[in-house]
Amino acid sequence: MKRKVLIVASALVLGVGAAYSQGLIDAYRYVQSETGGTARFLSMGGAFGALGGDISVLNVNPAGLAVYRSSEVVATLSVNAAKTNSNWMGTTANENKTKVNFDNIAYVGYFPTSRDEGLVSWNVGFSYNRLKNFSRNYTARNVGGMDYSLSDYAATCANMAGWTGGQLWGTDDYDPYGNPDVGDWMSILAMNSGMISYDNNRKNFSSQFATPNAAGGYDPTALDETVLNVSESGAVDQYTIAFGANISNVFMLGASVGITDLNYDYTSYYNEYFADNSVLTLGTPDGGNGLSTDGTGYNFTLGAIVNPLSFLRFGVAYQSPTWYKMTDYYYAEGRTTMSAGTMTAHTPGNAYTKYEYRTPDKWTFSAAAILGQVALISVDYELLNYRRARLYDYYGNQDPYTNSDIQNLFQNANTIRVGAEVKFTPQFSVRAGYSWTSSGMIDDVRDNNVSIYTVGTIPNYTIDKGLMSYSVGLGYRFTPHFYVDLAYVLRDLKEDVYAFSPMFDDEGAALVDCIGASMKTKTSRFALTLGYKF
Repeated sequence: MKRKVLIVASALVLGVGAAYSQGLIDAYRYVQSETGGTARFLSMGGAFGALGGDISVLNVNPAGLAVYRSSEVVATLSVNAAKTNSNWMGTTANENKTKVNFDNIAYVGYFPTSRDEGLVSWNVGFSYNRLKNFSRNYTARNVGGMDYSLSDYAATCANMAGWTGGQLWGTDDYDPYGNPDVGDWMSILAMNSGMISYDNNRKNFSSQFATPNAAGGYDPTALDETVLNVSESGAVDQYTIAFGANISNVFMLGASVGITDLNYDYTSYYNEYFADNSVLTLGTPDGGNGLSTDGTGYNFTLGAIVNPLSFLRFGVAYQSPTWYKMTDYYYAEGRTTMSAGTMTAHTPGNAYTKYEYRTPDKWTFSAAAILGQVALISVDYELLNYRRARLYDYYGNQDPYTNSDIQNLFQNANTIRVGAEVKFTPQFSVRAGYSWTSSGMIDDVRDNNVSIYTVGTIPNYTIDKGLMSYSVGLGYRFTPHFYVDLAYVLRDLKEDVYAFSPMFDDEGAALVDCIGASMKTKTSRFALTLGYKF
């Protein structure tokens, strides 16, 4: 039986006058990252924290920059093919999306000091690196299995917040979207598009697709089919400046500063088809329920590598939070088609919100063994505490409601990366890697036992169930200076998709329930890196 684990404070979030700001799921989305960088880095699972010698290590452990014994320039091109497969109570759906990316370009400068002790050499690095690619489409379809409608969810939210019909209904003289005491854009849109109505006698909201019963409640109209279509695009890119120092060929120290650019575009189209031929629609086929987010942030990373033995290296690195300044742009349209006709409503045009966001910091601990000139193996362990993420308003004041949810519903996420390389000849190398990342959400979230309060007009969300990736690659050195690396990465992300959140009363009983669709996103990534050492 489901139970409500928390969240009294969150139930108020829709009524604090924040017309639209990031919520729990949005904060989680922008923390998640991918293994990104050169083809060699990708093919070995990104396990370079103690190994170094690859420009992509600037985003893991900048001490790896000090391993370089020559200057270098590299550039990487990749093709990403994302395939999603969903299963919603036995009904399956598939989507595909392919995108070509310019993922990486970098320069490393090597400056020896002609000393055998102390500062043996120092290095500088400049890189552009794609940290995450949001590009994918997915569809979830359910036939005859849903007991509740999005209209039931919207009515329940409005009732729990204590609104009245007059507060949500727009007139020529009153714009509910501009009322800072309401701020519940989903309920406003539902009211004005005919999804919900207000009973002045009962003093509550109900679904327009439900009928009152003798017990004082409502009987929902049966749902024949539910379809959710989502398109995501955008990326997180980072521009990094780093410095590394080689101390007596035993200690490698490094520091980097990163400037991060984030852009994310989301559109959804959601339809419910009822047994009486009524239809509820949120969005339009060309993006009538959308969110676009732009953000710029900065971070720093400190790291060290020690070589206690010639063949053994240990590394540790700390990456600070990324401090973002963000802007959201959004627009939504809702529509109901019933026997009495069609009602359509939309949110105000050109709406936007500015705010600040801080990601969690993270630690990386690494070890690598170098077996002569023939082979090497490397392992990284990364610890990321999602509970340390924070959202702030435009003036730097904390969002107490979402931050409380972050504290209670997030947890540590652990990542293991393993990579190996074998040189069959001095020119030809074969590589392989593996990585695994646990979910940063607690069990009750993953088991659908808590209410997830989304914001704005996007009630649907995904819940992370864990990520694995497998990689292989080849490297060939044509001359002592010029080389080419190839990589293939298969990324397997498991999630549950919900059209809207379950809602619970004070006793923990479900007022509205929603069964999720299980979804797998398999991303095939082919990467080509060209490098020149000098």
